[in-house]
Amino acid sequence: MHKLNLYDAKTNFSKLIANVAATGEEYIIARNGQPMAKLVPLTPAEKTPRIGFMKEKGETSVPDNFNELHADKIEELFYGNSEYGAREE
Repeated sequence: MHKLNLYDAKTNFSKLIANVAATGEEYIIARNGQPMAKLVPLTPAEKTPRIGFMKEKGETSVPDNFNELHADKIEELFYGNSEYGAREE
């Protein structure tokens, strides 16, 4: 663990971050000789599972006619010819 003053930490911040990420070294940053902060590497975050059908690992299947599914209803909604898509004026 290295100790350095605030001015040096500020001046070399990018280099310190790169060194921490590459080597895992830790730094104590001091102001007027008093330790104020500690620069440490982060541990990788765990991946959270996705919701729904995507949460399981592996392949998903898509029906061959996916692009045609409910095409008539979508067209009605798009052109406003549906009870769900019609606007009252």
